[in-house]
Amino acid sequence: MIVDEKFLLQVCIRCFLSVVIGGFIGSERARHGRAAGMRTHVLVCLGSALTSMIGIYVSDIVGNTGDVLRISAQVISGIGFLGAGMIILKNNNVITGLTTAAGVWTTGIIGIAVGYGFYEGALIATVLFLTAIIFFSKFERRKKATEIIYIEIDDMYRTNAVIEEIGAMLNTAFSHRILSPKSNCQGHLGIDIVIEKRLNFDINRLLTIDNVVYIEEE
Repeated sequence: MIVDEKFLLQVCIRCFLSVVIGGFIGSERARHGRAAGMRTHVLVCLGSALTSMIGIYVSDIVGNTGDVLRISAQVISGIGFLGAGMIILKNNNVITGLTTAAGVWTTGIIGIAVGYGFYEGALIATVLFLTAIIFFSKFERRKKATEIIYIEIDDMYRTNAVIEEIGAMLNTAFSHRILSPKSNCQGHLGIDIVIEKRLNFDINRLLTIDNVVYIEEE
């Protein structure tokens, strides 16, 4: 069965665009230390795009007149198993991962749009997706009554010293929890700093403390 050059070019363009879009979305999530980063979003978007193109191939090239949307419909529901694995209940009874799970699902939908050649919708959705993630995350942080700052240090033996320096810099009462490091680097340690009020404080200043290698406002 011969596939014309025009169809092959469309496949290359759509696969490439799905990788670029998945990479953009995934890099934003990876920057915040989320479990589903660039590689996960790239694979989801690429796989979804290929799913759509399979439907087109079967319909236009093979000549099967069946429902070309059926496979893509299964992808939309099937991505749910990835999302379920990203939703976590932390030890402070706070559910996290909902945004990442929804993001992976939306990335899959965008991939399907790219696969069918609906570039306008895919690109507009990508821009709005990234805008919502970046803008509304800042808005939600302002609305929260409790400040939680995740800090990662590269020397677990300096935990107490680092906590003392954090207290001196914040100049307010707080509690803390020791966690496994998000980076999974050997010798690193994660610390959640919990403050029972909102602070007008630039958390990036905490990076000036010795052995603090990463911070994130949760």
